[in-house]
Amino acid sequence: MTGSARGGLLRRHHDFRMLWCGETAGQFGTSVNGLAMPLVAVSTLQASTLQVGLISAFAWLPWLIIGLPAGAWVDRLRRRPVMLVSAGASLLLFACVPVAAAAGVLGVGLLLAVALLAGSAAVFFKTAYSAYLPSILAPEDQPEGNAKLHGSASAAQIAGQGSGGLVAQWAGAVNGLSATASAFLISALCLLRIRHREPRVPRTGRRTGALAAEVAAGLRLVAGDTWLRTLTLFGATSNIALMGYQSILIAFLVREAGLSPGSVGTLIAATGTGGVAGAFAARRVAARFGTARAMLLCQLGLPAFALLIPLTHDGPRTWFFVTGGLCVSAGVVAGNVVKAGFQQRYCPPELLGRVSASTAFLNFGALPPGALLGGMLGAALGLREAMWIMTAGVPLAALILLFSPVGRVRDLPTSRTGPVLGAEGTSRKESPPHPR
Repeated sequence: MTGSARGGLLRRHHDFRMLWCGETAGQFGTSVNGLAMPLVAVSTLQASTLQVGLISAFAWLPWLIIGLPAGAWVDRLRRRPVMLVSAGASLLLFACVPVAAAAGVLGVGLLLAVALLAGSAAVFFKTAYSAYLPSILAPEDQPEGNAKLHGSASAAQIAGQGSGGLVAQWAGAVNGLSATASAFLISALCLLRIRHREPRVPRTGRRTGALAAEVAAGLRLVAGDTWLRTLTLFGATSNIALMGYQSILIAFLVREAGLSPGSVGTLIAATGTGGVAGAFAARRVAARFGTARAMLLCQLGLPAFALLIPLTHDGPRTWFFVTGGLCVSAGVVAGNVVKAGFQQRYCPPELLGRVSASTAFLNFGALPPGALLGGMLGAALGLREAMWIMTAGVPLAALILLFSPVGRVRDLPTSRTGPVLGAEGTSRKESPPHPR
């Protein structure tokens, strides 16, 4: 490994550089899609508020359907090929939307199908990616790697949302999906250039019915561990509120605040700069105040400014949205950097895929109900009223951290000291992760 080499990871580590480029391109495409798909529904298909919420819900629904077995499948396979197939599937799915529009067959049903299938590809990509990073980086390099990946993801989000808004204004919202497809092509090409080749996963002891046992092993570890359980419960609750307001945000800004599609993209991109700042400040904040206290600051203090978002109107009052969005973005991304570093150090390497899938199943599985709740509240009470309810839930969710062991310590633990359940459900002692 090159953990002791001088210079930053992007300069000295080829494989990390390719992974970083591929992930950044994928995040760019996802961000363009996150803006373009609702804009297509709102401005092109005249979809209802509930239908707009359903599109966001369908994008995350696969985490509830295949999120758990995906972790066990990923642990049975080499992670890089899984990411390549996922990127290729996303490329084809998003490319079909402009084709369908040109053929005159584009409808809300097709958008829902694309969101569902692309969400399924994302399940495998994210699960494989979170388990793949520790295989190419030494433990001492992982905090820097996480910070760079989260920071670039936020930068890609800024560029993607800004580009999506401009493309929608100049060439139509449907053409924003062409940019999404192109981004996943770049992602796949970068992943192909990674030199590291994972060894084949041994098939010894793999029984036909072992998949359920492997899934259960990850769930038992998460449910039985105070730290993993607390962070997962908080993540799920927080995501309900976050997705609840984000699922109707485009409709709120266009229909209630009176903003143009181009302005929406510009403003949302501006709020994404908070994520870049949060990613690169996370390690410094954690080093100064402790990782547990940094989690509270990032997930409770900064997200309280989300309550400014429902005050948004066209004109000077757009700054309410920018300020609130900046703080939420900074807090969420910084908290994710701290959490990712904790999980990669704390979890057994051979169970990391299943643990990641188990936590993601609950965290991301909360997004479809959140999106559906936001859409239903927007349809029943009005967009602004629904925004008040959902944004209030963002800081309130962090009370789970405040009144848990996280709120009573300075730092999160860096390793497990108790027994770990193996893939077949047997108990054994964990050995510390070794450099690869």
